[in-house]
Parts: sequence; structure tokens; C-alpha cells
Amino acid sequence: MNTHPGRLDSEAEAWIKLIEQEISAWHGITPPGIVARRLAAQLRASRDAHDAARPEAAYDGTVTDFAARLAALAAPPPASASTRRTASADAGLAALRDRLRAGEIRSVAALTALFRRIDAQPDHGNVLLWQDRAGAMEAAEAADRRRAAGAALPPLHGVPMAHKDLFAVAGLPLTAGSGHWRAHLAAHTCTVMTRLQDAGSFVFGGLHMADFAQNPTGHNPHWPDCLNPWDAARITGGSSSGSGVAVALGITPAALGSDTGGSIRLPAACCGVTGLKPTWSRVSRAGVVPLCASLDCVGPLALTARDCAILLDAIAGPDAADPTAATWPHGGYEAALGTPVQRLTLAVAPHIWDRGTPADVLAAFDTALRAFAALGVTRREVLVPHWEAMIAYCGTIGRAEAAALHATTMRTAPQQFAPHVAARLYPGYAVPATYYIEAVQNRPMLLDAFCHAVFGAADVLALPTLPGHVPTRAETDMDSGEPGTELAFFATGNHVRPFNYLGLPALSLPIGFDVNGMPIGLQLVGRPFAEATLLMLADAYQDAVGLPPPPA
Repeated sequence: MNTHPGRLDSEAEAWIKLIEQEISAWHGITPPGIVARRLAAQLRASRDAHDAARPEAAYDGTVTDFAARLAALAAPPPASASTRRTASADAGLAALRDRLRAGEIRSVAALTALFRRIDAQPDHGNVLLWQDRAGAMEAAEAADRRRAAGAALPPLHGVPMAHKDLFAVAGLPLTAGSGHWRAHLAAHTCTVMTRLQDAGSFVFGGLHMADFAQNPTGHNPHWPDCLNPWDAARITGGSSSGSGVAVALGITPAALGSDTGGSIRLPAACCGVTGLKPTWSRVSRAGVVPLCASLDCVGPLALTARDCAILLDAIAGPDAADPTAATWPHGGYEAALGTPVQRLTLAVAPHIWDRGTPADVLAAFDTALRAFAALGVTRREVLVPHWEAMIAYCGTIGRAEAAALHATTMRTAPQQFAPHVAARLYPGYAVPATYYIEAVQNRPMLLDAFCHAVFGAADVLALPTLPGHVPTRAETDMDSGEPGTELAFFATGNHVRPFNYLGLPALSLPIGFDVNGMPIGLQLVGRPFAEATLLMLADAYQDAVGLPPPPA
């Protein structure tokens, strides 16, 4: 055990020296200081988790199947609500879908309106990496012809959307946010895009994202940074940066993102929209550019919880092409909205955010809790076990699996990675195999401990999505190499990463603005496969309180 928090032992120093030598050999350069600092930080985090989780949650050999534990602890499938409320927004996916199905607007007109909105903004927030206007217009015209012919209309008939650019659609660009994939075309269509197509939607563009989904802030040196519509100097959140910005700007009625360590919830919080990370395995990842198989999740970002429910209804479910996709009952998410929430209990854990969350963020959080109380939702304080260990274990798994995924490129074309991406990949080589195995083996036990502590007392855990204010791009620009930027960079995800490690569903919704005029997000976390409960709570809140105004 390292008894000096600011230092590393000789074994760790040897690891760093070896990796730095390999980086020098591969890159032909001396590695930037940020890589060495991140290597040291990763080793410290791994060892801290190793110590923090023992002895009370040590692997005992009795539970080996994490997916089985998720199913065993799952919430029951949703029941349809007795009443159906109208959508909470005049804009967004639900409103557009309903107008298209009612024949109040044609798909061509809806798509043209989106193009006009894009063209009215010179750089449109740097949100679109590519557009397929011709192909989208053909799809819109085909949708209108189906309506004119009296054909049966699928649920998302004629709805145009853009998505994070790691969802493959055969024949269209697929960059994964990498400048070295600018000319890459997808050879196949991933399952979630096939399901959206079957539901009647079509894609018109690929949205900005972090380089290979490798950061929580949205920085990307290969493309101009995506700009937060509330303040261009502040981060958008990542890695689904374009999805959050595009929804906030009304460039797309909704968008898919992916979430490995907060990459749906962070952009949702930073941009003032709603984002849902489903239970790990709830949505197929077949054909989606991966980052970390043990943590990756696919989910929606949209203006409202209702919009997210509509998308989840379209994409959730088992898939023969993805053996990890759960067979647990799915669907009925929108139909469940309007179910009374007054018997639900929210858990709060002040010990998590008492370490420096700003007073204005906590005030907005408390106001939101009072709004839930007015809906009949009770509140109960709980202690969340192993919080720091779960943060570190998530990093241990993420670093090791991402390094393995990109190992060939790291050896043959390392120049493809920016310094901040290298700073996340290379530490994967410094994670001892025993620590990776420990992080994986302890997962079912820590999931059990969390569910017992939280869901033994309440239905849903609530906490601020970000631990502080939305930081600036300069404060989190790891590529500058300034000491301290890596701390701010990674701290943005401290309230979201544990739920990737646990595989639990988590939703971020906007609840107000901070002293800087930036959105504040509240995160709701449920037991396995309790997406319906999270969506019901968020929808009830948005129906009662309303939505924040759009960015100017």
C-alpha cells in the first residue's frame, strides 16, 4: 500500500518509466508531462480503490456473473398509466412526431425547417461533423409518399434526426470524432440505427463528439470545439458533446449518445437538456464504435423525459448481434408516463456532495427536491458505500479496456491520438492485471451493497449531476499541459462514473441555472432496469415545473 498520498513507490515509478520509454519509441518524442502525471494519478486511483474496497467488499468467489446480478436486482416492468398527459414542450421529438402523424406537417417541411435553423447559425456551434442533406431529403420525400398512399405509419414516421457520430449507417460517414477517420464510410448499419429506421426515422447528419469518445468535456483537437450555446467559453460536456448542443439549439428533435463514464448525462447537464443512460445491456451496442465493453451504454438526449421515453421505446431490447443485450422485459416507457409518483421515495446522500459543491448548485437541488415533495415524493437520507472505490474502479476498467481496444493503433499510428487521449489510453498499460480483475470481480458485490443501502430505503437516488459549476474550456484543456487541468478535466465526472461501474440506469434533467448563467442538472439513479421509474419522475417534474427557456 502507498502510505504517502502524494508519492508513488518504486514499483509505480518503474511502471511510469517503462511506459514513457514506450511512448517515446512509438511517437518518436518525449511524452508530454500530462501523460506522466495521468499515469501516476491512475496508479494512485487503482491502489486507493484496491485498499478502500477491502476487507468488507472483497471478492468471495460466490458471484461471478454481473449481468445475472443486474437481473436479480431488477425493477418490475412498467405498467401503463391510467391517464396520459400532453408533452411538456411545444418543440422536441414528441411534438414533431405527433404533428407528422396527424398530417399537420410533412416530413420534407420538417427537414427543411431544421436545415434553415442550421444555416441561420454560421458555425452552428460546430455541432455537425457531416451532413447528408440529399439522402435525408430523399428519405423525407419517401415518408411523405407513404402517407399520401395511405400506408400504415410507423411510430417515428418521417422524423429527421442527427446522432453522435459513432452510430454506423451503411454508406454514410463514420468519424468517431477522429480526424484520421474523416474519409471513413460505414460498411454496415448498427442495430440501434436499424431500429430507428424501422420506426420511421432517418438521419441527416453526424454530431460532434470527443476523439474516440475519450473525454468528459467535449474537447477535440481534430475538429473545432463544439460550443456550449449558453456560454461558448464553457465546456459542452462529453463525449456526446454534439448531441447535447444540437438538442439545446433545436438542430435535431432528439439524438442518441453513448455513456461510458457520464457521456450522456454530462452534456445533458451542461447544455440544459434531458439525457438517459439506460441500464448496462438494456440497449444493443452491436455496430456502435466501442470504447469499453464493460461500461458502454447507448441512450437518448432530448428536451424532455417524454422524448427520451419515445426513443428508448424504439431502441431497447435483446439483439442476436449483441449477446450482452438483456432479454429483460422492455418497452412501454412512454405509456408509463403519468403514473402517480406520490408513493415514491427519493434517497439523498449529502456526504457525496458536502465536499465542495457550490451553494447555488445545492440551492437549486434543494428547490427541485421541494418540487418533488409537492408531487407527493418523500425524501430519505442514506449513506452510499464505497463511493471513492467505485469511481476508481470505473477508471481502472475503462483505462485497461480502452488501451486493449486501441492497442494496435497505439503501436502502429500513435500520432492519431491527441495528448489528452494518450493520457487516458497509456495509463491502461500501467494497470496491473490483478487490479483490473479485482475491479471486475468486486462489481457484483458492490452492486449488492449499493442496492441494499439505497434501494432498501428508497426507490431512486437523487444528486447533482456535476460536482460543481460547468467549468471553462480553458480550465479543462489537458492538451495545454498546464498542471491542474487534468484534475478539473476528470473531476467533472465524479458524480456520474460510479453508476457506469454499477451498470445502473441514470437520468439527468435540468433544474435551473447557476450564478454564471449555466444550466444545473439533477441526476436520478434507479435500480437495474428501472428506466420507467426515472422517466416517470422526470416527466412529472417537468410537467409541474416546466422546462428552462432555450438558449438565446
